[in-house]
Amino acid sequence: MLCDVLIESDSRSVSTLSVWTVTEDETMSKRLLPLVFAGLAGLAEAGVVIEPVPYEIDGEPYEGLLIYDDAVKAPRPGLLMVPNWLGVNEDSAKKAARAAGDKYVVFMADLYGKAVRPSNPDEAKAAAGALRADRPLMRKRTQAALEVFERQGEKVALNKDQLGAIGFCFGGGAILELARSGSPLKGFVSFHGNLDTPNPADAKNIKAPILVLHGADDPAVPKEQVDGFIEEMKAAKTDWQLVSYGGAVHSFTNPVANVPGRNEYHPVVAARAFRAMNDFFDEAFAPR
Repeated sequence: MLCDVLIESDSRSVSTLSVWTVTEDETMSKRLLPLVFAGLAGLAEAGVVIEPVPYEIDGEPYEGLLIYDDAVKAPRPGLLMVPNWLGVNEDSAKKAARAAGDKYVVFMADLYGKAVRPSNPDEAKAAAGALRADRPLMRKRTQAALEVFERQGEKVALNKDQLGAIGFCFGGGAILELARSGSPLKGFVSFHGNLDTPNPADAKNIKAPILVLHGADDPAVPKEQVDGFIEEMKAAKTDWQLVSYGGAVHSFTNPVANVPGRNEYHPVVAARAFRAMNDFFDEAFAPR
């Protein structure tokens, strides 16, 4: 069956190309299907599956993405990913593929709903701000995406006993809220994420290790916010780490971030951060 999805990049340009995806009704194990996704041809050539996954929350439509390397047949750990405030788009799909590699199955959560795809910072600020102002709703939508992800184990080799969460910017704050809700996931990693919360006492509910990967010069997450997070974690006696990367500002893992001194890609720090993520989950998923 043909699966099409339209996702706009920040530049609002789209084009049609093919990526690998799996179909149950084919005699071959996989075939090329066209997805309206700009700039992902390289992922297709690498055998990366990017599969739209529709679901509902309270009767409203949402659509996440399931991303994995189809060449790996053994069950792999899974990572729930919440993207930055632009939500499900081409750039976040590339980042999910980088996180997945051949090591993880990644499910990118849709926290806004299928009808909401911000195309500029003003739209993103409005969409993200509505959820930051309603943390119970943020937690509910993130938890719903996790439940959808767990069901994907029926069609992809997913080790449901080894699940974690990662998030970027707005998404980093969202997965920390999921941790504060008492989620039983094995670990949580925030990349240049928001650290504030209106409910610091909820940190007592955290059941798994936390890794925060932070730009030391990030103006979007100032020292006061970092200090508050540290005190929150210490008071709750959680298992937590915070790595502060010198010379890095906000969005240091985002190749299209280009606002010097505020939102800026730092390839060296990005590589260090993804290595730190892998080391963290190696430990979190290790047999006890």
